[in-house]
Amino acid sequence: MKTLGNIIWVVFGGFLIAIEYVIGSITLMITIIGIPFGLQSLKLAEVALWPFGKRVIHNQTSTGCLSLLMNIIWFFVGGLPIVLTHFLFGLLFYITIIGIPFGNQHFKLMKLALSPFGKVVIDNR
Repeated sequence: MKTLGNIIWVVFGGFLIAIEYVIGSITLMITIIGIPFGLQSLKLAEVALWPFGKRVIHNQTSTGCLSLLMNIIWFFVGGLPIVLTHFLFGLLFYITIIGIPFGNQHFKLMKLALSPFGKVVIDNR
């Protein structure tokens, strides 16, 4: 079922969201300072391409203060436009009953895009 959900996801906007993440990643990686943010954006792009069957958890071994600082910088550098995109797509999918699972995925990605540092994406099995 998750394979079917991922295929439908890619057709109805998932590919465009993943492209947005990759473009943002390349833009951030142009500078040396933006490389950590670009790597996080690539992590988000992979989840945005195939979100069904994946879960986001908090990394217990993350560096607390550094993750917080990086998340604050991320929010202003690239996170806010991505969060707003996921929020708007989530609302659009919630309008229809059949789109609720896709809206749930957008809200999951929105939470991840809000603070990607200190989070790990794992497969549901």
